[in-house]
Amino acid sequence: MRAAPLAVTALAAALLLTACDDGGDSSADRASASPKSGSACAFGTVDLEVGPANVAPAAGDTGNIPVTLTNQSAPCTLEGFPAVDLKASDSAVGLAEDKAAQPQKLTLAKGDTASFTITYVRAEPGAAGSLDVRTLDIALPGDGTRKSYKWSYGPVQGKNGTADALNASVSAFAQAGD
Repeated sequence: MRAAPLAVTALAAALLLTACDDGGDSSADRASASPKSGSACAFGTVDLEVGPANVAPAAGDTGNIPVTLTNQSAPCTLEGFPAVDLKASDSAVGLAEDKAAQPQKLTLAKGDTASFTITYVRAEPGAAGSLDVRTLDIALPGDGTRKSYKWSYGPVQGKNGTADALNASVSAFAQAGD
């Protein structure tokens, strides 16, 4: 009567295998139904607020401009630094990354905020080697779109007497809020 123990073993194995099924959709169905948590944050799904700034009041002074991003959609990620250009009427200069900043990967759920800071040294209006900035252009990592904002913080001092490199930098993204 070896058939009974063999039948019981086969039945137990079948029950064990069906217990592994969650009774729901396949993993492919679940992946397409759930929001993508690894996608890069992009304009259209995040709102950007520039300022209020700690404006440099006079030439040679340093100013700081905080930029806050708020996610309005599914979870998204920010990693590293934003791309920031300062533009005059006839030229644009990309800002250097703050050497002291420690970039990190942030995941923003809907309603979460992150920020970065633009630091600059104000120049005398019309000074040689400075840039008479008119607009601030920002791009997020992984998003090819750029957003432009009016610059009202005065001219920016160049490094080494040239406006090809500015005495300005951008920090890495940091979690903001609670």
